[in-house]
Amino acid sequence: MQKFMNGWVNGFIGVAIFAGSLPATRVAVTGFEPGFLTAARAVIAGVLGLILIFLLKEKKPAKQDWWPLAIVALGVVVGFPLFTALALQYMNAAHSIVFVSLLPLATAIFAVARGGEKPNLFFWIFAILGSLVVFTYMFFLSGEASFGIGDLYMLIAIILCGFGYAEGGVLSKKIGGWQVICWALILALPIMLLATLFYMPVSFQDVSTSAVAGLVYVSLFSMLIGFFFWYKGLAQGGIAAISQLQLLQPLMGLAIAALLLHEHVSWSMLMVTAVTILCVAAAKKFA
Repeated sequence: MQKFMNGWVNGFIGVAIFAGSLPATRVAVTGFEPGFLTAARAVIAGVLGLILIFLLKEKKPAKQDWWPLAIVALGVVVGFPLFTALALQYMNAAHSIVFVSLLPLATAIFAVARGGEKPNLFFWIFAILGSLVVFTYMFFLSGEASFGIGDLYMLIAIILCGFGYAEGGVLSKKIGGWQVICWALILALPIMLLATLFYMPVSFQDVSTSAVAGLVYVSLFSMLIGFFFWYKGLAQGGIAAISQLQLLQPLMGLAIAALLLHEHVSWSMLMVTAVTILCVAAAKKFA
């Protein structure tokens, strides 16, 4: 029982850390170009991951594990950070967080494709209903009749992240959870280092302290430490049970955006996020 409760605590901490990612990215893009931000956060986390692997003397993954690790790197290390940074140039953090409500659905779809799972009809009914609620908000309740470039970037980010989560979930059963993110970061490190040098600004003189703080947060917490708590929680409490906590992430993110960034969170945003979470929770029940 104690181990199970520890799993919930660790899982909750992981989700809370991830919830701060979009608000922190929103702050960071005010001082850094999206390409540099994406590359720099991966390099910082990758160097730390390399040090951890070296200090703990972890064995190299098997040859057949490198391709799944490449998919994780593409989805979680490169894809999601890059496209969220691009999206947040066109929308505020609160609006972007609504899209995170789609992440459990995206992950479930890729889990079916990669893990061979077969959820029943009720699962898909509630999952699709949640998606329709989000799209209704985007096109009608938000007051924007058109599908903006920022919306497209966020959809791509969610798809890539769902793919990376599902692939990493399968691989973590074999080589361990924190090892998956560390090796994925290490795999992407050479390319991201070159990208950091390519996108590096001429001067950092005009970069605000808050932008630097945002970069530090997404590098240390969103890209690395958050995964440690999250995967430890899954191992202690069980994947099916602890994964329910991910549904709290959008509401946590909205609260962070409102408290720290002083962004306006409308009642429609809260209602859409809450209804979507209920739909995905029901879908998980029937998975």
